[in-house]
Amino acid sequence: MTELLNLSRRKFIIATGATGLTIGVLAACSKKPGEPDYSDMEPNPEVNAWVHIGHDDTVTVRIARSEMGQGTLTGLAQLVAEELECDWAKVTTEYPTPGQNLARDRVWGDFSTGGSSGIRRSHQYVREGAAAARIMLVEAAAKEWGIPVTECTVSKGVVSLKGTKKTLTYGKLASAAAQLAPPFEVTLKDPKDWTIIGQPKLRLDTADKLTGAQVYGSDVKLDGMLTASIRQSPQIGGKVKSFDATAVMSMPGVKNVVQVGDDAVAVVADTWWRANKAVLALPVEWEAGVAFSSAEFETELDDGLTSDDAFTGNKVGDIAPAFANAAKVIEATYNMPFQNHAPMEPMNATAIWTPEKCEVWCPTQNGEAALAAAADAAGLPIEQCDVYKLLLGGGFGRRGMSDYVSQAVKIAKQMPGTPIKLQWSREEDMLHGFFHPTTKAKARGALDADGNLTGLHIRISGQSILAALMPQALANGMDFATFQGLLPSGVDARVEDQTMKYTFDNLLVDHAMRNPPVRPGFWRGVNANQNAIYLECFMDELAHAAGRDPLEFRLAHLKDSPNSQAVLKAVAEKSGWGSDDGKSRGLCNFYSFGSYTAACAEVTVVDDGSLKIDRIVAATDPGYAVNPQQVEAQVQGSFVYGLSAMLYGEITFENGVAQQKNFDTFNSMRISEMPKVETLVMPSGGFWGGVGEPTIAVAAPAVLNAIFAATGKRVRQLPIKDQNLRDA
Repeated sequence: MTELLNLSRRKFIIATGATGLTIGVLAACSKKPGEPDYSDMEPNPEVNAWVHIGHDDTVTVRIARSEMGQGTLTGLAQLVAEELECDWAKVTTEYPTPGQNLARDRVWGDFSTGGSSGIRRSHQYVREGAAAARIMLVEAAAKEWGIPVTECTVSKGVVSLKGTKKTLTYGKLASAAAQLAPPFEVTLKDPKDWTIIGQPKLRLDTADKLTGAQVYGSDVKLDGMLTASIRQSPQIGGKVKSFDATAVMSMPGVKNVVQVGDDAVAVVADTWWRANKAVLALPVEWEAGVAFSSAEFETELDDGLTSDDAFTGNKVGDIAPAFANAAKVIEATYNMPFQNHAPMEPMNATAIWTPEKCEVWCPTQNGEAALAAAADAAGLPIEQCDVYKLLLGGGFGRRGMSDYVSQAVKIAKQMPGTPIKLQWSREEDMLHGFFHPTTKAKARGALDADGNLTGLHIRISGQSILAALMPQALANGMDFATFQGLLPSGVDARVEDQTMKYTFDNLLVDHAMRNPPVRPGFWRGVNANQNAIYLECFMDELAHAAGRDPLEFRLAHLKDSPNSQAVLKAVAEKSGWGSDDGKSRGLCNFYSFGSYTAACAEVTVVDDGSLKIDRIVAATDPGYAVNPQQVEAQVQGSFVYGLSAMLYGEITFENGVAQQKNFDTFNSMRISEMPKVETLVMPSGGFWGGVGEPTIAVAAPAVLNAIFAATGKRVRQLPIKDQNLRDA
């Protein structure tokens, strides 16, 4: 994969305008004994929009994507270091701000991080930028020596003159390189020549996390800072009618009581605990909102399973004659309840507002959206605002929204010049999320007399996330995102990474949109999670009804997807599928976010009905694995959340209020419950897939199918905590 790019100076600048990363300068670092002192030297200028190099050869990679534990920060740095040919031991990172991005005509481009896109939608331009910088540095050395660039070699940030002992480091060349024009041709390295990409490099953010030096949003401290705790209407759509500030103003540490928008109040105090105690004691009268009940909404979901008002997401052949002529028809109904993101770090942001400027420090998955929200709340031109991104203590899609940023600015605006840190309580974080929507699916399969699947219909009933958050993205009213992993290939380039890899003669997948008043959000893999359950659990049911081995049955319908076959065969072989060892196993195969994934779970269900997930073998083919160690960690981590949702995850609403307010009622797996996870990283090359979200989808279906193998009972309604596994 050697790519030759013809780039004029103008085209190069335009290309960099679509970027998510640049490399920035660290002019001086902590001086060690015996090292040169660069403190009195002018910092090196930019080599180009991508590369800054300090006099001490330190390369600082500026990353516009957000780091929330998924490893994007380290992965993108590896991509840059590979093409730059710098010393990995001297690589560090920092965030540019969305304000800087705006001032430089969006040179870093899109700041959004979601959909497992941090690397797969950044790899091209970050490598091109690094390769261009390398060429300019080598050219600067050639000019210094008065020789052709072909006489130069480069390794680990040092340019050497062939046949001599002459060398120049990047730090000494950076100023001269910055004066050169960008190259017109950039050749990217062939993957076979990679020495940093594809290697299990240690994460760049680990050391600070271990020492406690890492600063998250909750850790921000500014001179003169006060802290705010917020209380929002507990009922969906409720508003503030009135409140009595005098009742709490005399409480210890309280500095102010303010209304925030039309649906919240906040107390500002010298510590968060005092602010939170006061806001909970604050007398507030609320205007009623929507008396929504998730239990009553089940009726609407059930109606959608049989209604005629459905959008067609995938259609092959004609299912009607297939069902009319079927020897056997199999039918099953599945569900997925509402889910909360519940990151370990609740929402927070720190803001300073003056009539001239507004600044915000916050963890965000979308720096540009946070900047726009801050400017709107501040009532200032966006050029007079900026957002300083911090590492996230969990995101999972929740921090792609900027409601908490707006609130922090609105509070700070009422106390000009005073830094205000808004910190949500855990209860507020649980009550006021952007919830993964609840859906149901009715699956029907037609089998002929020989057990061949002649027709498949999957009807999804439930909420559209795009209809609520991005209606402009709907296609004639249809939400393509609802069909993640179930779409046909070639329909829309935006969703080509979410296509179904099974081949069926007659297929219909459709969606009856049923939108409750609950605000929806993109949650950890989004619709791929439940769609994998709907498809893969039903494929298992069909295989057993047809008297076929579930592995063989799946492979027969994956004839056009060798990558899917490869990962499925790999987990089957590694797990001992088909062996007579008394273990209960279940399979799952799914394609989403551009990656091929599969899993085989082993479970034990004891006499009292309790479940033990013993082992999961998982395989993933993301095309290229930038850091295999991180890929393995991502698989393991994604299983924690995929299995937690399957076992415990459920948000219910009564009278418009979420009933689960903390981890005692919205549980997560404990270490003792976690199965042994064996990960097979199988990069086949030629494409760039995601890692964090694709694998979360295969854990639950594999376990649910293994439960059937153990008990003969199908679990179709989640979470499992509400099911009786004892009665087979």
